[in-house]
Amino acid sequence: MPKMSDREKLADLAAKSRKIAEEMETTRQRMRERYSAIVAALPVEAYSEREFREAIGLLVKLDAAAAIAALKAAAPRS
Repeated sequence: MPKMSDREKLADLAAKSRKIAEEMETTRQRMRERYSAIVAALPVEAYSEREFREAIGLLVKLDAAAAIAALKAAAPRS
């Protein structure tokens, strides 16, 4: 196999980079669709859109373990 020139290497790397970016976007979209299906199953109509956006935004900003611990601590004991 002949050795690639620097120009060919750059072109190859650019093509791989575009492919990876497309794959990341596709995966990100699938993940968002899966999560939106979860939200669609929740009884969110009890909250205003602002409250819901704020709650989801705060949970996303926290890491999962911290968010779950905070919610469990705030939940009323039964």
